[in-house]
Amino acid sequence: MIEKSLSAAPDRVFIFDTTLRDGEQSPGFHLDASSKLRIARQLEKLGVDVIEAGFPCSSPGDFEACRRIAREIRGTTITALARAVKEDIDAVWGAIQEAESPQIHIVLSVSDVHIERKLGMTRQQVLQRGAEMVAYARSLCDRVQYSPEDAGRADPDYLIETVETVIAAGANVINIPDTTGYCLPSEFGEIIRRVITEARGSESALFSVHCHNDLGLAVANTLAAVDAGARRVECTVNGIGERAGNTSLEEIVMLLRVRQAKLGLECGVETTEITRTSRLVAELTGHPVQPNKAVVGANAFAHASGIHQDGVLKDRLNYEIMKPEDVGLSDSRIVLTARSGRHAFQHRLQRLGITLAEGVTEAAWQRFLQVADTKQEVTDEDLRKIVAATTNGHELNPGGHETNGHPPVTDQLHDHNHVADTLRHLIFA
Repeated sequence: MIEKSLSAAPDRVFIFDTTLRDGEQSPGFHLDASSKLRIARQLEKLGVDVIEAGFPCSSPGDFEACRRIAREIRGTTITALARAVKEDIDAVWGAIQEAESPQIHIVLSVSDVHIERKLGMTRQQVLQRGAEMVAYARSLCDRVQYSPEDAGRADPDYLIETVETVIAAGANVINIPDTTGYCLPSEFGEIIRRVITEARGSESALFSVHCHNDLGLAVANTLAAVDAGARRVECTVNGIGERAGNTSLEEIVMLLRVRQAKLGLECGVETTEITRTSRLVAELTGHPVQPNKAVVGANAFAHASGIHQDGVLKDRLNYEIMKPEDVGLSDSRIVLTARSGRHAFQHRLQRLGITLAEGVTEAAWQRFLQVADTKQEVTDEDLRKIVAATTNGHELNPGGHETNGHPPVTDQLHDHNHVADTLRHLIFA
């Protein structure tokens, strides 16, 4: 959805997705124009407010990708990144000017370490360059975002002076980056609070943040910034990006949703598209999501512990703070393992339509434990074989298969699992 104005409503947080720009900068990642367009279409369905399509001056291919996205995607602001030089700004404008709602995004360092060691400039030169390039961008486009790079390590007073200077030059979105993921949430929140309250002209700008995850604090820092008054957040699908990645879109979006009563904030994302979006990005980048990734990992709504399985089967609220359906999944997963309990075992049998005669259930359970101690997960097919072997009086080998007349492997199972059996007795006796 296009941001209706550059000043957000007090309870509205705009979602700026930079999967196609910062996300693609992940080492080993590459997206061609067609792949970028597929992701942009899905981001449009997801309902993000801004799509950063790329870095047009970096290559002809990325210029073309940005142009195709700008021409096709509607209902979403399209932006692209430029360094504070005219050639970059011209490239951005050439690529995105056909967008329904274009925005030029300019980045220029603000920390002393960057100014001195990367740019070889002075503070005053950086201020002048920033103002000149913002004014030039505004001569082309009504919406200009300015990012003072490495703001998290900058002198706060100079950062405030920079913000005042570029707002006066025409920037109407100020994006404060924690470029190296260095800040603590309390520090970053205070930076945002000071800039918004102390910078002259701040009331005419929308304040945004861009956090990296080098210390695992990207989402926490983003939340701290929102609490301090920022109303646009930059993020990526699956948290991909330079080094350790960026603020995870799915995490900050679901955080705003799950804790809406406490935070009093909302965003316009269609959360049921989150899983589909995550899987598409993983497929096209060739980088799978880690299983324990919050919200979209394979284990995010999976339960393997018997205690947890029993609780979830009684009421999902016991161990789930959000519904899997809310992010586009059909249900939670009960994973049968050696740590599962009887409730989960019997529940799975019922789902498979299996009813055991009185007195057989305990024998099947004991066979299940033997098999479970040899596998990462007991599948439905394993359960059917366990039930068949129990009712037919056959033995199972450690993989859960009938021995089919070969010598029984009961003793082998007992020898293989005596440590596990001892531990189980000590824990559950």
